[in-house]
Amino acid sequence: MAEEEYREALLSLSSKKKKNYHEDCSGCKVEQMKELERGVPIRRLFSIWIIVLCTALPISSLFPFLYFMIRDFHIAKDEEDIGYYAGYVGSTFMLGRALTSVFWGIVADRYGRKPVIIIGTISVVIFNTLFGLSVNFWMAIATRFLLGSCNGLLGPIKAYSSEIFREEHQAIGLSTVSTAWGIGLIIGPALGGFLAQPAEKYPNIFSNDSLFGRFPYFMPCLAISIFALAVTIATLWLPETLHNHSEDNVSNDDAYEALESATKGENEERESPSTKSLLKNWPLMSSIIVYCVFSLQDMAYTEIFSLWAVSPRKFGGLSYSTENVGEVLAISGFSLLVFQLTLYPYMERLLGPITVTRIAGALTIPLLTSFPFISMASGFTLALLLNCASVIKNVLSVSVVTGLFILQNKAVDQNQRGAANGIAMTAMSLFKAAGPAGGGALFAWAQSRKDAAFLPGTEMVFFVLNVVQAIAVIMTLKPFLVTTRQ
Repeated sequence: MAEEEYREALLSLSSKKKKNYHEDCSGCKVEQMKELERGVPIRRLFSIWIIVLCTALPISSLFPFLYFMIRDFHIAKDEEDIGYYAGYVGSTFMLGRALTSVFWGIVADRYGRKPVIIIGTISVVIFNTLFGLSVNFWMAIATRFLLGSCNGLLGPIKAYSSEIFREEHQAIGLSTVSTAWGIGLIIGPALGGFLAQPAEKYPNIFSNDSLFGRFPYFMPCLAISIFALAVTIATLWLPETLHNHSEDNVSNDDAYEALESATKGENEERESPSTKSLLKNWPLMSSIIVYCVFSLQDMAYTEIFSLWAVSPRKFGGLSYSTENVGEVLAISGFSLLVFQLTLYPYMERLLGPITVTRIAGALTIPLLTSFPFISMASGFTLALLLNCASVIKNVLSVSVVTGLFILQNKAVDQNQRGAANGIAMTAMSLFKAAGPAGGGALFAWAQSRKDAAFLPGTEMVFFVLNVVQAIAVIMTLKPFLVTTRQ
């Protein structure tokens, strides 16, 4: 008899679930919109894609011209010291982001995802423009640090992506974030390489006395800032996903869950999400730690790939120009977009995020092992092999990141996702700040031992990358990486 009463109550409540929303709550409006929508929300996917892209572009766009920018500042006494100063400029962005990611996550949980997103895109407009106009080393350091400090939207946008879509579309939503991020880090250097120093490359169009002649590194920064300004205007129409009604106003969903717990004999009180310690949430922390190790390896690879491609053949490199490298990265970026929008969602539904992460991480090891042998080819064969290897490597890397994004957002409740992603961004930024410095030092050391008997030259570089990758793959296994029961 009691079971029949519970069943009737459940049916009654479930029939009312759709009607019980708070009129003034933006999060409730989004939930209503999600119930009514059919098919993949392409417009929202595109909105998230361009927001993340405008955030990722300035991170890596300076790498092709940073060496020349530091040289023009005349701060390095010797040419050999330019790399050290370039490393300082490159790391200040990640340092700034590491110091403020948790803060922006807390702001996103308290005031909403949308304000943090808008502040982040505005910071790109302002500080990336000022970086292009830098006249000395310390101005470049300050503008990059402020750009990283004020641009804390990557964590909140991941939370936003898991909330704006229906459950069956969350995988493609989060894969859109990682795809746009990966494409931005790939297209950014190509953009910087093509647009920097226009007075030298296109003297018939730009004179040395023009604005772009006096500030030779301003054009790529200006192009990205204009794009960011357009994105900022577009984000004004984004819907907010954070619920703003008080928790003591019980909804039908809460009563439904309470009755469902009663039918299962669960009499324990549910712990309030606000009392949970994120640092004690092992499913969250384990996925963040694994994410950091993968990020360290991937950022080191990004630094090493450009150095390896442009280094001379006698050192085991490819003797590529910056334009050649840009073409390879552009092809990889387009392939990433196609893969994440078509294949990844089906793979995630079929295998699950952990399995996809493990497989992608494991396949990266033999792929990186082949890179020193690719340098032995030439002509069309080299171009074909290198493009294929670069596409596969970036597809595997983004698959790993997307799987870990999904695990992190499933490990916490909605009102903690901003802070949780802030913690992830802080830890990842520290590891990514170490990646380029470590990768550059490793590459320089490896070139000094090109005649060694054991793993000479670049073979040692890719061997060390594989060791880090293998450690990360092992960490995806139980009992280290734990998932929440859905």
